[in-house]
Amino acid sequence: MPNVKIFVDEALYNAAQENLVALLPDLRIALCSLLSVDNAACHLAMLPVLGLSDQPQVSVELNLLARPDRTREKVAEIAGKLREKVGNATGQPVAVRISMLDPETYVALK
Repeated sequence: MPNVKIFVDEALYNAAQENLVALLPDLRIALCSLLSVDNAACHLAMLPVLGLSDQPQVSVELNLLARPDRTREKVAEIAGKLREKVGNATGQPVAVRISMLDPETYVALK
C-alpha cells in the first residue's frame, strides 16, 4: 500500500513536471519491488504547492503499512532511493518523509 505524494513548489512545477511524469512508472516498479507488493497496491501523486522559500522546494511523503520486514534500515534505504530518483528528475534537493501506518486501524475505501 505505498501511497506516495510528491510535492513540488509551484515555481518549479512546470520545469519539473515532464521529468517527474516520466519517472512515475519506474518509481512505482521500484517501490513495489522493494516493498514486495503488486503495482495495483501503489498510488503515486504529484502536486504543485506553495511553501516558504526556506523549505525544501521538492518533498516526498510515503505512507506504508507496517510489516515485520519493513525495518527502520529498510525504510531508510527506500527513503534514500526516493530522494535520489526524485532529485535526479527535478535537479533539486529533496526532503523525504516516511510514515508507517498501523494495519489494524488503517482504513481505505477505493
